[in-house]
Amino acid sequence: MTASREFADFVVEQMAAFARVRAKRMFGGYGLYRDELMFALIVDDQLYLKADDDSVAAFRARDLPPFTYESRGRTVALRYYAAPPEVFDSPDEMRAWARRAWECAVRARGG
Repeated sequence: MTASREFADFVVEQMAAFARVRAKRMFGGYGLYRDELMFALIVDDQLYLKADDDSVAAFRARDLPPFTYESRGRTVALRYYAAPPEVFDSPDEMRAWARRAWECAVRARGG
């Protein structure tokens, strides 16, 4: 799992219409944070957004895959799903999908 700093910087720039976002290096990728709360991650130059029971249907309806990794011989899926490609073409789409992921992170925190 790797991610380029250039792609992380690009995503942070694309999310500027949503909020001030920071990319923090972690495990060869990046966690994306707003106000110290992680709501997205970047692995292999792919953006994944946090999902929960309230939002996962939007990702599944678009056939967007979850982030997975191998651990001890088995595949583990996290509640982060690939961002739809149009988020990189439309600031409004990026804002909407980033907000959805942020709201999941807030709910998971209990706030």
